[in-house]
Amino acid sequence: MQNINQFKAHPWHGVSPGDNLPKEVTAYIEVVPSDTVKYEIDKKSGFLIIDRPQKFSNVAPALYGFIPQTYCGTLIAEFASQQTGRTIAKGDGDPLDICVLCEPNIPNGDFLLHAIPIGGIRMIDKGEADDKIIAVLKSDEVYANWLDVTDVPDVLINRLKHYFLTYKTIPGAELPTVEIAGVYGREEAYEVIRKSRLDYQQKFGENNTI
Repeated sequence: MQNINQFKAHPWHGVSPGDNLPKEVTAYIEVVPSDTVKYEIDKKSGFLIIDRPQKFSNVAPALYGFIPQTYCGTLIAEFASQQTGRTIAKGDGDPLDICVLCEPNIPNGDFLLHAIPIGGIRMIDKGEADDKIIAVLKSDEVYANWLDVTDVPDVLINRLKHYFLTYKTIPGAELPTVEIAGVYGREEAYEVIRKSRLDYQQKFGENNTI
């Protein structure tokens, strides 16, 4: 008899990141562009929780979530330091974030998809490495032919950068908490994904997945 999992897997720890990493990844989507609140995975239970209402006018310009069984730890911080020439002490301690560009209008999050990484944004949040992988939905009718971040129009990259630069900023605050240290292409995104997998394995070991 086939062994069937009767319980929902934890999106971070219980789902495979994909069989063809880093060229194709599984992504768990927490937030879609129409959301008026910022959803985030509850690390203990695996359920989506409301992290905070979207206080201001910014909205996510793409599907936004993370790659299962990844972690932004020591190796991610070391790689960010190497690539920027700065000292970045640690990663943000979360799974590796991913923004997925797609043509369909998807009304809500809490789902898995297959994505093709094409680049990334190197973000530093309160001095911690917090990379954002940029990807396209696999087999998307509009975006599937984009193979590298250089194929993406500047206006879309600027929207992503603006979102991350402003989504935590309080008007009138003297110092921003977030900065963008660069935008990188597909091959560097592959390396970030590999290192986040190693960070995860060092932190949590290997897990049983669906």
